[in-house]
Amino acid sequence: MDYPFFENVYEVVKLIPRGRVSSYGAIARYLGAAKSARAVGYALNKASIMPDVPAHRVVNRNGLLTGRHHFSHPDAMEQALVAEGIPVRENQVQDLGKYYWDPTQELTI
Repeated sequence: MDYPFFENVYEVVKLIPRGRVSSYGAIARYLGAAKSARAVGYALNKASIMPDVPAHRVVNRNGLLTGRHHFSHPDAMEQALVAEGIPVRENQVQDLGKYYWDPTQELTI
């Protein structure tokens, strides 16, 4: 994947509302690259230091905080989610369906 793809990932992630989470796969599907969830992760590895991209709001399909090690501190992702009212236990969003935001449902292309 190239950098325009990364920029598209960042633009979608910026749209995730406060207090909601999305997944790598959902973002990839929305961008027309359904098999590129890992590339979304690569993009967000770089975005974790970009204050305008809320990378902490992207989890894996099971709600696991798989990107937590790419933040300044391993607990920073969890702390940011909890501060937004999202319950996390053992590095996993609890009641994922309640907080899940799917760009293919929420946005129009």
